[in-house]
Amino acid sequence: MRRLTLLILLTASAATARKFYDDDPILRAPKPRDTGNLKPRKLSDIYDLFSLQFGDLGERQPPAGSSKPPIRAMGINTIENPFDDNWWEPRHYFRRMTPDELRRGPGDATPPSTRGKWTIVGVKSEGVTPGFRMLDADNRQYFVKFDPMSNPEMATAADRISSKIFHAMGYHVPQNYLIYFKEDQLQLGEDVELANAAGKKRKMTLRDLYEILLKVPKTADGRYRGTASLALPGKPIGPPRYYGSRTDDPNDVVPHEHRRDQRALRVFCAWLGHEDSRAINNIDVALQADGIRYVRHYLLDFGSTLGSASTKPNSVRSGLPFFSWSESAKNFFSLGLHVSYVDFAKYPDLPSVGRFEATTFDPVRWVPEYPNPAFLNALPDDEFWAAKQVMSLTDADLKAIVETGEYSDPKAAEWVTQTLIERRNKIGKALLGKVLPLDRFAIRDGALAWEDISGSAGAVNIQWHHFDNQSEQRTAIPNATSAKLPDFNSSGYLLAELTRAAQPKQKVLVYLRRGESPCIAGVERTW
Repeated sequence: MRRLTLLILLTASAATARKFYDDDPILRAPKPRDTGNLKPRKLSDIYDLFSLQFGDLGERQPPAGSSKPPIRAMGINTIENPFDDNWWEPRHYFRRMTPDELRRGPGDATPPSTRGKWTIVGVKSEGVTPGFRMLDADNRQYFVKFDPMSNPEMATAADRISSKIFHAMGYHVPQNYLIYFKEDQLQLGEDVELANAAGKKRKMTLRDLYEILLKVPKTADGRYRGTASLALPGKPIGPPRYYGSRTDDPNDVVPHEHRRDQRALRVFCAWLGHEDSRAINNIDVALQADGIRYVRHYLLDFGSTLGSASTKPNSVRSGLPFFSWSESAKNFFSLGLHVSYVDFAKYPDLPSVGRFEATTFDPVRWVPEYPNPAFLNALPDDEFWAAKQVMSLTDADLKAIVETGEYSDPKAAEWVTQTLIERRNKIGKALLGKVLPLDRFAIRDGALAWEDISGSAGAVNIQWHHFDNQSEQRTAIPNATSAKLPDFNSSGYLLAELTRAAQPKQKVLVYLRRGESPCIAGVERTW
């Protein structure tokens, strides 16, 4: 009886199987399931480094030459985009943001209030650049960080600018504000503790505070400048890894190394020089709405971007890994005389910029400080998805965003803007052409329309097919080779196969569904 029931269920499933459903493409993720009370987890930075550097965590792409097909991105809808959810939201490329919206980023309406003193409730005194947690007069909590003495404005500007760019690219980021203040703006909260080098804690004094501020550069008018990051809503529960998933979150069902928004993140990090894009610089936050508890994923800590390494200028080896067997072998057999492509970089004498340039930048060869499973799994369509968003930020858009870094030296703002533009252009040139760069498909006046993201004027060949949504069989329609839509058949679906003669393996398949008015049901790419 059990076997018969199973056979009936399987037969019914096969009978109703189809490639597209009437609500495809689904743009927003379904309402999340309740997670219950999630416990915070910690991730050791040292463990993360060594396990990824010398381990093989996460599911990886088949090796080159393998008979296995590549592992395509998951967690995407039928038109290639991640769902609008708690990992990513469609923003600038999908709905053009105004310059004011780009400047605002995730929000600019809640800077620390200056109606009263700021109360320090926690402190980080170790390292070159100290920081602290504080409450403003409205009892809002902020995390405050500073620039190193050697490079005023470098880390704080990078943090603010990059947070707004990542926001425009669709990621969830905190609200980062630039603050300027004098000592009398601060006061110590009750029972604030300070730990010495041995980890022993004692009550903090005002003298300790002044000693901390001695490590912070001042502006020309005698104020301190810092980044105040508004505390995220909800309860922090630790960082998400770039592989696997949270077993305690019923909504986290796609392995992170196969999420498109995580694979494509490599392109955005390369653009901004975010080699420090490791797991501990992200955070999961447990939120609650309408009686349901769920998790939102945030990118954090952008002080190590745009030529900054937070506590100092970025390494001259920017874009190369901490350790590489091949690089080590080259150095060994050349007796240390091996020269890498990044060694030809030339940097400006701009302390507020650090080491950020475009001449040697290579978006294909760029890697973070140590292996990232999601980045390593990126396929040409993942990179195209990221590159088209990078290219959607115009010169004027980037200029508007860089202005929020509030560089006191106009040359610094000009350098950062121009470097972002040049690196953007290199990304477009290197990555858009890995697939047939057609996008923004629509039906206009009875014809299929699209945009060539690369700006090429090359002729596009079209072959229309009738498509059976259940068997997934397609039948070429004779003489249907123009953009004009042919008649639908009884299955209610058409398939347009788009190619160019120069790259016949690069195809875009556009699926159309008949309804009250025809619509785009799906898009697929091959290369």
